[in-house]
Order: sequence, then structure tokens, then C-alpha cells
Amino acid sequence: MKPLWLRILPYIAALALVAGALFGTYHHGVTVTDGKWQAEWNARDTRDAQAKAVNEAVERTKEQAYQQSINKAIQNGQQLIDQATADATAARATVVGLRGAADNLANRLAASEASGNSCTAAASAAATRAAMVLADVLKRADQRAGDLAEAADQARARGVTCEQAYDGLGK
Repeated sequence: MKPLWLRILPYIAALALVAGALFGTYHHGVTVTDGKWQAEWNARDTRDAQAKAVNEAVERTKEQAYQQSINKAIQNGQQLIDQATADATAARATVVGLRGAADNLANRLAASEASGNSCTAAASAAATRAAMVLADVLKRADQRAGDLAEAADQARARGVTCEQAYDGLGK
């Protein structure tokens, strides 16, 4: 009689072949499933990349529109500031004549005080000093008012520019 291991050897070989066939089938199924999922993931990644590109283009267009709006507001604001500066320069040129008239009035009063008689000299001196102080106060007040007006005009122009830039972002 044959030894036992020779009698079971065909069964072991058949069992090994069946196990090999089952493992091969399982491995093929896993490979096919993985390939299917990988194809779906690749398609999803492609769609995501296309959507990202479209969204970036839309956002870039919005950003450019915002920047153009801000640039326009800045340009308009700079025109307002330039106009305010030109107005202040013109006002200073006009004020020179006013200050000259005040100086002439003070000089005339000083000259008339020197040429007047002694009876009215004391009253004339007080009036002259008051007129000279008034002329000096007028010149200083006018200078300060001009400086403040220029600063206020420029601040307003900057505020309008900022407001226009902000309004442009909300559109």
C-alpha cells in the first residue's frame, strides 16, 4: 500500500489549485475595483481643477473691476485735491492785496500821527495803535483762515475719495 502522504497529495494539489484560483479571482476583482475608483477620482479631480480655474477667472475679473473702481476714485480725489490747492493758491494771491491795503492804512495813520498837532496827538496816537493792531490781527486771522480752509478742502477731498473707493467695493 502507498504511504499516506502519497494518497493525500492529489487532494492537497487540488486544494492548492482551488485556493490559487480563488486568490487570483479575488486579486483580479480588487484590481478592477481599484481601477474603477481611480478613474472616478481622476475624473473628479479634473472637474475640481476646471471649477477652480473658472472660479479664479471670475474672482480675478471682480478684483480687476474693484481695482479699476478704486483707481478711478483715487484719480477723482486727486483732481479734487489739486483743485483745492489751486483755489488756496488763488486765494493767497487775492489776500496779498487785502494785506497790502491794511498795511497802507496803518502806514497812513502812522504818518498822519507824526504830522498832526499836539492837541489831538494823544487821541490820534491811540487810534493809530488800535488801527495798526487791527490791521495785524486781520492779516494773521486771514492767513490762519486760509491755512484752515486749505486743510479742510484737502481733508474733504480725501474723505470723498475714500467714500468712493468704499462704494466701489460694494458693487
